[in-house]
Amino acid sequence: YDGKCVFCRIARREEPGTALLPCEDKDLVCFRDIKPGAPHHYLVVPVKHMGNCKTLKTEHIPLVKRMMEVGKAVLQKNNFSDLNDVRMGFHWPPFCSIAHLHLHVLAPASQLGFLSRIYYRINSYWFIT
Repeated sequence: YDGKCVFCRIARREEPGTALLPCEDKDLVCFRDIKPGAPHHYLVVPVKHMGNCKTLKTEHIPLVKRMMEVGKAVLQKNNFSDLNDVRMGFHWPPFCSIAHLHLHVLAPASQLGFLSRIYYRINSYWFIT
């Protein structure tokens, strides 16, 4: 736990302005992005503090898969069912503003605005899917 990390504080319910969405995984939390790039824009975050996506290793593959499953489940609970029109990924350093691992879940990807299409462009220099 890093008390200076806003995502650590959110995960511990210490940020009253951020509502956590129902999540089946006790090691992950999910909440709405404060600057949504799509009608549905959620962040899936490990409760345990982890560095950004550059710190991921082979042993983290199950964690990332669970993060994606939570993202899909949250979309479905929020009445979004076209899982072919979803974009999920991580901002690559130095383009991530919070140094705590977080998966962006955006839908419908077909409705991303002009800037969001750039900011969340698939496998770009700054965003990896």
